[in-house]
Order: sequence, then C-alpha cells, then structure tokens
Amino acid sequence: MSKMPTVKDVAEYAGVSVGTVSRVLSGEAAVKPVLREKVNGAISALGYRPNVTARALRTSRTDVIGLIVPDITNPFFAQLAASVERAALECGHSLMLASSHEDREAERSHVSAFLDRSVRGIIVVASSDSPGLHLEASVPVISLDRRFGTFPLVSTNHAQAAALIADHLYQLGHRRIAYIAGPADTEAGRMRKEGFVSQINWYGKTGEPVELEIAHGKFDYESGERIARELLSRPPHDRPTAIAAASDQQAIGALRAARDLKIDVPRKLSVTGFDDISLANLVVPRLTTIRQPADMLARRAVSLLLDESLVTRDEMIDASLIIRSSTGPCLRAKANMAGHTTEHTN
Repeated sequence: MSKMPTVKDVAEYAGVSVGTVSRVLSGEAAVKPVLREKVNGAISALGYRPNVTARALRTSRTDVIGLIVPDITNPFFAQLAASVERAALECGHSLMLASSHEDREAERSHVSAFLDRSVRGIIVVASSDSPGLHLEASVPVISLDRRFGTFPLVSTNHAQAAALIADHLYQLGHRRIAYIAGPADTEAGRMRKEGFVSQINWYGKTGEPVELEIAHGKFDYESGERIARELLSRPPHDRPTAIAAASDQQAIGALRAARDLKIDVPRKLSVTGFDDISLANLVVPRLTTIRQPADMLARRAVSLLLDESLVTRDEMIDASLIIRSSTGPCLRAKANMAGHTTEHTN
C-alpha cells in the first residue's frame, strides 16, 4: 500500500514552506492567493487528506463550518448552500450541512450537534424568527438570509429589492396589482412585503393611484398556485393585471395557474418572482425576478465567521432586478379608480 502524502510532501510539490501549507490548511486569510492556489493544487494532485481528528485534539476545533438551512429542497437554499460550500473551500474549510425542515426544535438540535463536533463556526438560515432566543455558543454564529436569534445577520436588502419590482410593474402601467407575501414570521417575508407596499403607496401619493391586494402564503409552489388561481378565477375586469410574488417558487406556481386558466403571460398578466433560482430562467415564459447575490452573501458570512474579531452588526447587500419575458406593459385601458389596499391570509 502506498504511503499517504504528508504536509511535507505537499510543501515540496507546491514549492512552498511547510508553514505556508499549514496556514492554508488552517484557513488564514493573510496567505497570498498565488501561494494558496499552489498549495490547493498540490493537495489535489497528491490526494492529501489532513488528519482532522488530530488537529481537533490540538486546537479544540476542526476546519469544518456547520450550515443549517430551513429546507434543502427549496432551490434557493440549495443554491445558497452550494455558495457557502465554495466560499468555505476557498478558505481551506469543509462544510457540514443540516436541514431543519422549518422546525425550530430541530434547528436547535443541529446547533448542539455541531457544537459537539467542535466546528469552527456555524451559519444558520433560520426557520422562523426567534427574537427571544439567547444561545451560548463556544464558536462564532452568523445568521444568513434569515435571522437566527440575536446573532448578526448577513442578508440581501430585501426591502430595497422588493421596491425594484414595484418600480418595474408601475412603470409598465400596472395599476391593479396583487402581491403574494411570504410568511409573516420571517424577517425576509416582512421586509419584502414592506418594501413593495411602501413603494406602491409612494406612487399612489405622487402619481396615479394603484389598487393593491395582498395575500399571504408560504414561500412554496403550492401557495403561489393556489392564491393565483383564486385571484385569476374572477371576471377579467376584477382580476389583477400583475402578480408580484415574494419568491420564485410562488411565482412559478402563479404561472401554472395562469396557464391552466388560459390567461396569456405577459399579454394579459405580468408575473414577477424573487430569488432568481435556476428554474426561473427555464420556465416558459422566463421569469422576471430579483437576483439575490448568493455568492457574495456566502463569502461575506464565511469571512465574518472566520474573522477573530467579534461581529455584532448586520450587513445588507443590494440585489438586482432581472427582467425576462414574464412581464410586459399593461394593455388594459386606464380607469380612474380610487387606490386602496385589501389584505387577506391564505
């Protein structure tokens, strides 16, 4: 049996010192990128595997980051997990993934399990708001996308992003709009709704009034399809000309409902989403949506986690509007209607 490669073998192959290899393996940010690339190339070429257990005994830590997401079957969280894994690997760390299945108790259990395994830090995409949660953790904890307890949050600026959708639909001439909101027990759901509604209300005060209807659901396909079916089953003069959804899954459900009811998108109805999951660019028509900067969010969360200084403040990153073929100008004759907002929960 051939001898397993050692740190010394990696150093010789890469043409660097053993100390440089050790610094790359420990995830030190100060290592020059060119040296990091040489070391990582040598590790791949030689098939070197660090003795994680031995290092953990020496340092009381492994080079592993724990990530908890609410639902790994949700395409956005799957994409976000992949981004976190790439960001961790760039810093010489591997990723341990767990899904809470939108269950707060399971979430707490996963945190405890990660702490027992001496992870370097934990990134949590929370299942729901838990503002009263005070958790004593021996390693850094960062909230990502959704806030976990009192831990600092790295997220998209959800309100800013939702306002971009409101701008887009208003400028296309839509004055009867339905908004499918996400769960009210998530900060992301509330911020997206507030950003959208505030911008529409601003237009109502400064320009033509908008008739806005709000419905609440989960961030899933079923909610979007069910709510859209209810909205679109009304007589043509009483249904919205645009549906803005708080997630791409909801929006894709709405597209399905419109197709079943033979309502042409975007000629008779515009539909928008939020997240820019891979499927958004594959459905027909392709979905106008908000692109969350997943790679940037992941890199920032990992960087803060590995930073030895104590992080206490939130970080918000702006998103961008991606215009595709699910939105178009409103063809309905403009009527002088009194703007008002109605709201109901599904």
